[in-house]
Amino acid sequence: MKKNNLIHARTCVYNINYHLVWSMKYRRKILNEAIEKRLKEIFRDIAEEKGFIVHMIEVGELGSIHAFVSAHPKVAPSYMVKMLKGISARKLFLEFPHIKQYLWKGRLWNSSFYIETVGSISEDAIQKYIANQSKRG
Repeated sequence: MKKNNLIHARTCVYNINYHLVWSMKYRRKILNEAIEKRLKEIFRDIAEEKGFIVHMIEVGELGSIHAFVSAHPKVAPSYMVKMLKGISARKLFLEFPHIKQYLWKGRLWNSSFYIETVGSISEDAIQKYIANQSKRG
């Protein structure tokens, strides 16, 4: 298996990617262009500080956040979501206090999220590769 996107760490080589999705509380449309731009900056800062990479971030029409992230195997996906949601909400409320008036109880994000692993190789290809290992001399 030859890959160009492998990350070499001290104890492992990896390519672990996730698609993370969560939404604004009550699906409120409170992210104007300036807030959205700042949110993306905050996400990248959080990722750098916490040891993972945010490759892409987009805000959907209904206030859903879509992020494509990569992380070392020791970084739990739920930890990444917790950090992104918690820190970004706190910082946005400090920098844009008026958005709290649109949110009941001052919560920016819904408590749930969606996560999917993103691979560069299909399950079938991996199974065939593993099956062929015993056939090699």
